[in-house]
Amino acid sequence: MAFELPDLPYAHDALAAQGMSAETLEYHHDLHHNAYVTNGNKAIEGTEWEGKSLEEIIKGTYDGSAVAQNGIFNNISQLWNHNQFWEMMSPRPVGVPGELAKAIDESFGSMDEFKSQFAAAGAGQFGSGWAWLVKDADGGLKVTKTENGVNPLCFGQTALLGCDVWEHSYYIDYRNKRPAYLDNFLNNLVNWENVASRL
Repeated sequence: MAFELPDLPYAHDALAAQGMSAETLEYHHDLHHNAYVTNGNKAIEGTEWEGKSLEEIIKGTYDGSAVAQNGIFNNISQLWNHNQFWEMMSPRPVGVPGELAKAIDESFGSMDEFKSQFAAAGAGQFGSGWAWLVKDADGGLKVTKTENGVNPLCFGQTALLGCDVWEHSYYIDYRNKRPAYLDNFLNNLVNWENVASRL
């Protein structure tokens, strides 16, 4: 069965008061995310990956190189990344559940230090990519960044929180001010309950 574009978990204008406009979501979800669905389905058609899960395809097609990945990986990984991204945001303020707050304090010392490291990773990612809070194989939390569509699944990690730092995710609202976009994401958009559910 072909992959489909999931509906947003909220209206296109639901995040506007928190700093992400309806126009951004219309372009980002309806056009960019949908293109990954369309192109990903075309890329796997008739291959060994047809009928496999997103996760199976990502792990099976990532080649570990620093160069651009193959077309199947690029589109399927970005499809998975975006499926997670929308769920990781909320139109209403969401407090940090105790278990997650404790895990962050244990790994980073404080929530402020975590946010500082996450924002630095996102701002420091050259070109397109993602910033992540991940749970490593040993159970500890750490901040990572990945190029293009690469995600934590490629490294055996669990993605707890991801922020898209491709220009299409912020340019309408923030122009070239990626740090301001990241600051707003961390302080106004994150659905911490969703993040905690991934622990």
